[in-house]
Amino acid sequence: MKTDDGTRKLALAGVLTAVAVVGSMLGFPVAGSKCAPVQHMVNILAAVTMGPWWSVGIAFLASLLRNLLGLGSLMAFPGSMVGALCCGLMYKAVKKLAPTCVAEALGTGILGGLAAYPVAKFLMGAEPVGLFVYVVPFLISTVAGSILAFALVTALEKGGVFRQLPGAQR
Repeated sequence: MKTDDGTRKLALAGVLTAVAVVGSMLGFPVAGSKCAPVQHMVNILAAVTMGPWWSVGIAFLASLLRNLLGLGSLMAFPGSMVGALCCGLMYKAVKKLAPTCVAEALGTGILGGLAAYPVAKFLMGAEPVGLFVYVVPFLISTVAGSILAFALVTALEKGGVFRQLPGAQR
């Protein structure tokens, strides 16, 4: 039976979304936000295997499910989606893992941290201390996830797994 590439990508997106949601149970609180390094690892895996738009879609769905299940806050949306877009676009441009991991860390840590401020203030009713209050906790989470992703992607490459994935970008 022949399965088209779109169906395989959708299945992989579902698996990566599930990994991000279940992995959020391994999170830890830092300065009012919940750090979930597995989400950032998934962002990089999705960027490398499927591209930027799939990565953003997976980040959105994982954030939505985490919120619906009470495993995250609204800050999961800017934190994960901005990083997913940045690392996806970086990988699409340079096809190298290290800059992709850096783009995830800077996209989530800096841009996502800044984008979390209005979410916390206007949607969650919080009174954040300042514009940069979420940058450090987001950086802690995303650096941990980026290191995990670097190690995992490197191991998967050496094992030949990426050659077997449907339409893999690598």
